[in-house]
Amino acid sequence: MARAWTLASRPKGLPTPENFALVDLPPRELAEGEVRIANRWLSVDPYMRGRMNDVKSYTPPFELGAPMQGGAIGEVIESRSDRFKAGEMVQHFGGWREEAVLPADQVQPLPQLDVDPQAYLGQLGMPGMTAYFGLLEVAQAKEGDTVFVSAAAGAVGSTVVQIAKAKGCRVIGSAGGADKCAWVESLGADAVIDYKSGTPVVKALGEVARTGIDVYFDNVGGEHLDAALAHGNQGARFAICGMIDVYNSAKPTELRYLARLIGMRMRIQGFIVSDYTDRAADFYRDMGGWLKDGKLQRNETVFDGLDAMPDAFLGLFSGGNTGKMLVRV
Repeated sequence: MARAWTLASRPKGLPTPENFALVDLPPRELAEGEVRIANRWLSVDPYMRGRMNDVKSYTPPFELGAPMQGGAIGEVIESRSDRFKAGEMVQHFGGWREEAVLPADQVQPLPQLDVDPQAYLGQLGMPGMTAYFGLLEVAQAKEGDTVFVSAAAGAVGSTVVQIAKAKGCRVIGSAGGADKCAWVESLGADAVIDYKSGTPVVKALGEVARTGIDVYFDNVGGEHLDAALAHGNQGARFAICGMIDVYNSAKPTELRYLARLIGMRMRIQGFIVSDYTDRAADFYRDMGGWLKDGKLQRNETVFDGLDAMPDAFLGLFSGGNTGKMLVRV
């Protein structure tokens, strides 16, 4: 019998294992137009923390006691749709479980690129699209810009670093610890800040961005956002896709340099990657070209087995991943 993780209770602050429950999924026959998928790879992402709260947002909260959702790659093992046949590898949103039964219109075939299937949950999936459209469309990064990227060793941030370099930008990344900083440097970053070094981020950024920054790609919020405000040039553009620093905290973020955005005419814009799903072809065209030219690298942190899902998810909030965090079923 297939199993799935459910949300047993809504967390206050950082989730704990008690907030999750692993349950058996009752077997059922396929209806016309449905497919049964054996999941092979599952994604955990920081945005899922917001779905654990019962608040109005851009995506509905997880229902208590119901299987949770997330990105997944799996193999069709049974089909009652002419769109898919058994044996095909597909992507879908029925994650946090071993087996998904879904209408065929909620399932997509994998793009035809020479990568491992799990790459479509990371650099060539939602995180990669977030990096691509956030940097190039929201922040409008261009050749010669100085780009500052927080969480530069994560799935989104590491892709931002590489796209920015491919576009001719100077790139400053921030990561936690010597190993992660070294990896970000290996991706081509011109400078890397170790936010765990004890030096305030605003001071560390000032030392490597003597002429200021033109673009800030925010995955973190908090001290990193404040540092970017302190060093933003006139007309600087901030793309805000995540604020992992505040997801588990009720404390307001102190932004001491917020008033600089007035005189420096900075633009701060939040965005959701689903705003750009109708332009996925542009993403795959450019990413496919950079992949072929050897301009893209990726890393993955892999937990094994469905039982490990909560641990993998919680690892996102303690810096437990380099690159994309994944669970191999």
